Amino acid sequence: MAYTIFLVPTAKRTELEEILKEDRIARQSHKLREASAVGGPAGEYCVQIEGAADVVKDAERRLAAIGAAPPPAEKERIHQVFVAEDDAASAGMGLFFTEG
Repeated sequence: MAYTIFLVPTAKRTELEEILKEDRIARQSHKLREASAVGGPAGEYCVQIEGAADVVKDAERRLAAIGAAPPPAEKERIHQVFVAEDDAASAGMGLFFTEG
């Protein structure tokens, strides 16, 4: 599955929310965190959109107008933070449903 990650200044929150509400983009998986929570700079949001390649490309084009893509190594590091969060959440839910 294709994904993209962008850093968007907190001052651009309204524009970011509008992009994330667009029908095609809203149907994809997206995560939004304070960039500092994933090891990035303060004063920015980190957004990951994952899904269909054509929609991810469109999201990249839209997000480039309000933010910047991190360098490839940083993009991969941030993606791994999101993957680890998902894995931890899945493991926790598994414990929740299997205890008894």
